Formats: sequence, structure tokens, C-alpha cells
Amino acid sequence: MKYIDTHAHLNIAAFDEDRAAVIAKCRAEEVTVINVGTKESTSQLAVEIAEANDDVYAIVGLHPIQTTPEYHSTEEIGEGSEPFKSKGEVFNKDFYRDLAKSKKVVGIGECGFDFFRCDPGTYAVQEEQFIAQIELANELELPLMIHTRDAKGNQASANPNGRSAYDDVYDVLKQYAKVPFNVHFYAGNYEQAKKFFDLGGTISFTGVITFAKDYEEVVRDAPLDRIHAETDCPYVAPVPHRGQRCEPWMMKEVLQKIADIKGLDEEEVREQLWENAQSLYRI
Repeated sequence: MKYIDTHAHLNIAAFDEDRAAVIAKCRAEEVTVINVGTKESTSQLAVEIAEANDDVYAIVGLHPIQTTPEYHSTEEIGEGSEPFKSKGEVFNKDFYRDLAKSKKVVGIGECGFDFFRCDPGTYAVQEEQFIAQIELANELELPLMIHTRDAKGNQASANPNGRSAYDDVYDVLKQYAKVPFNVHFYAGNYEQAKKFFDLGGTISFTGVITFAKDYEEVVRDAPLDRIHAETDCPYVAPVPHRGQRCEPWMMKEVLQKIADIKGLDEEEVREQLWENAQSLYRI
């Protein structure tokens, strides 16, 4: 395998009808996949998929939008997705510790703060569940997969202090984390990225960078050995696949765009990003 999608969701309902075919397509494209859990059921499935496929791995944990009962519309969760009502799970350390006994589990998460989807008043619950997952990652010596999303415009934020989710995530990681981490779907600024780098973290980019110029400064300036390419599939398919369901093999477009923005040879970028993932996730 030559490539790796470091953050995918083949373990959710969008792939129920053709999951095996998508995995076969990834294999043909030489793309290794890390599926990331969002709650108990999708984490369990991520492990089952990983154990059935040599070139697939799993990260298990509780997404912040699953920590409180909320309705999530298609507009909120992305094109091609189905609206859902999260039931409000509590992070069960024993359950996830048992899942992590699998040799195919390479991290804990995705955990963090979501101020975009969650209502005001949920901050304390999000923080509590975030810290619990950091504690388990520390115990198991597994890296963390971090979710961080700010409120939009005048939208009411779940953060009572009105701060950026990136700043709050940084403060919690600095205080509690003893393991490395990846801030996935990075959409912060470069100064915030540098703070994560100083803590030993990495950031990753999705297909958004193929059609939005907002992140070019961060892509250009971030050290090549501190970044990853991901899809966050089934969301945000990259150019030229816009309008389609995103799939892990499409991460090649993200990698190519990273090379273009940095002015580097694509093979050099491919080799370094593969090495970055191997180092962080001990694959």
C-alpha cells in the first residue's frame, strides 16, 4: 500500500450497501484506511471491519455531537448524509478499553469540542467526555483523534466563553494529554497550528483544500512531517468528485493538492505522509 486515508467513516450507514466494494476499490488504489468511531456502535463496527481486512485500521471513541441528545439536520452534517438524532452517550471506559484490545485499534477518538452543531449549555458535558477519552488514551498509550469545530457567524456557540474551539481544545490537551494527537479536518489558523505542533501534535487536511483557498497558508507553512491527508468520508468529496459520496481512495486528490500548494514533488509528499501516519499510529 502506498497511501493512507487517516480519517474515514466506512463504519457508518452511508456505506452499509456497498462497504465491501468500496474497500476493494481502496485496495486496488493502494489506499490504507483508518475508520474512526463516533459512538459505541460505530466504534464496534470499525473494529470488526479492521479485523476482517488487513489494510484497514480502527480508532474508537465518542464524537462530541454524540454526547448530548441533539437533532442533526442534513444541512449541519453535510451533503449526501441522513439527518439523525443523537441519543447522548456517556463515554464508557470499560467498553472502549475492551475494543482497544484489538491489535487493529490505533487510536482513541474522535473527541474534542463541537461548537457548530451543539447547543449552548452542552460545553461541560463535551469537556467531561473529552477528558475521559484523553485519560483512556494516556492509559493505553494510544494517540488521540481530535475533533474541533467552531460556531459559524452569529450562530449560538456551545462555548460559554465565546472562544475558538481550537483554543479550548489546546488548553485541555496541554493540561491532560500525555500522548500524541491529530487535529483532524483542520480549519484553524497557522498560529493555532503551531501551538499544536509545539505539544507534539499533527494536523490533517480534507478535500476542502481542493476547492477553498482559505487554508492555503496553513497547508503551505505547516512542516511536511506534521501533516496528514484524509477524506472524512462520506463528507466533502474533493475536486473533481464534488457532488459524489466521498470515499477513502479520493484522498489522492488531497495529497496532490498539498503537493501543489507546497510546490513539492508529489512522490516526496506521498512518502512523507505515509511515514507520518506510520509513526503516529504505529502501523
